[in-house]
Amino acid sequence: MRHLEAVCARQPLFIGRDILQFAMAQTPYRDVEIPSEEELAEACQGDLHPMAIEGMRLFDAGDFWHAHEALEEAWLAEEGPARILYIGILQAGVTYLQIERKNFVGAAKMFERSKRYLEPLPDACRGVNVEQLRHDLVEAMHAAGRLGPERLDQFDTNLFKPLVRN
Repeated sequence: MRHLEAVCARQPLFIGRDILQFAMAQTPYRDVEIPSEEELAEACQGDLHPMAIEGMRLFDAGDFWHAHEALEEAWLAEEGPARILYIGILQAGVTYLQIERKNFVGAAKMFERSKRYLEPLPDACRGVNVEQLRHDLVEAMHAAGRLGPERLDQFDTNLFKPLVRN
């Protein structure tokens, strides 16, 4: 079973705190080192992995679940510093998925995680307008925050913007 399927299965999941902490420690992106600004600038000049292109197509279509799967494959296949681009995009998508599922706490956690990978990236990386993604993600989270957990069902999913390519 792939990582997202294990973590975000559609059935209600009730687990103890110690099991949750163990599961969080097993998150494959947890120990990813953030490359230097210079390494990222150079790596961002390259081409997107084919699975990243597919993942971004799915992201743009609002299929955040399958986008995660494709982007995770790209992340696993990519060996260079720009792989954090794929983690940042996939975690932005999982943030949106959590909002769709009315999981306010999950969305907030994923938002914070996605920022770890998106913030150090140049404003453009491998043809993706990262600056716009950061902006769109913040706008969506501000809207979710204004609604709060009780009214997240009123969230306007038009705030889930497609990725902008440079």
